[in-house]
Amino acid sequence: MQFQQLQYFVAVAETRHFTRAAEAVHVAQPSLSQQIRALERELGADLFTRARGNITLTDAGESLLPLARRILADADTARHEVQELVQLRSGRIRLGATPSLCTGLLPDVLRAFHDRYPGIRLMIEEGGSHDLVRLLARGALDLALVVLPLPTPSPALTTVELLREDLVVVSSPEAPAPGGPGRRTVRVADLENEPLVMFRHGYDLRELTVAACRAEGFEPDFAVEGGEMDAVLGFVRAGLGVAVVPRMVATRSGRGLRVTPLARPGLHRTIALAHRSDVAPPRAARELQRMLLER
Repeated sequence: MQFQQLQYFVAVAETRHFTRAAEAVHVAQPSLSQQIRALERELGADLFTRARGNITLTDAGESLLPLARRILADADTARHEVQELVQLRSGRIRLGATPSLCTGLLPDVLRAFHDRYPGIRLMIEEGGSHDLVRLLARGALDLALVVLPLPTPSPALTTVELLREDLVVVSSPEAPAPGGPGRRTVRVADLENEPLVMFRHGYDLRELTVAACRAEGFEPDFAVEGGEMDAVLGFVRAGLGVAVVPRMVATRSGRGLRVTPLARPGLHRTIALAHRSDVAPPRAARELQRMLLER
């Protein structure tokens, strides 16, 4: 029994016509009829009753049809799965992430992914959550790491919570400790008297820090503002002020910095993976998503 014979058999069973079945499977009608007869000889039973152009299934044909459909479906599934795996040998992933996540979370995960799938090209787009949501909606990204809640909630996006991250205060060891000497933690209220090195507009950490200061009843004093993550850390090392950054960033980039936790309840942010709800991410992007969720 050949796979091709089962394809021809199902085509005739569904069209109840040899010529139309041959057109459907793109083969000459005599060849199709010959293969059907060969299948019948092998099975030792007629599969169709042919009476003046009226094609009907025999009992043997009725019995074979669901089995043939299942075999063809399983073969299609197998072909699809293999093709999906082959795709992991080449291709690309368009991943968006906030700059702080590019510094803190992504390097180790992307290294592990690249070691496993060296043929996949990783294209990283840095930006604030607002920008990344817009790029996702336009189809310019496959996945994005964003900060929840989204600046503009979108029903067209699916988000999966990844982690809840503490924020800490970083300062220069050469400058006075924030909140006073000997303090093991610092309160948000203590930042009222501290010059802040502040991120640019549209940066999630800027909005979170400013909102926390206002909740304590004061407007933050900016010593420098407008930088990306690397610039902010550099300005803090130079003693221009203090900054509120994710703990992962401080851990990875903390050389030359004093790291002081925030006193309870502290400040936190929730990181999520987002993708379009109406389009499944490519196979390679789904594999990266799995590695991020299992990290």
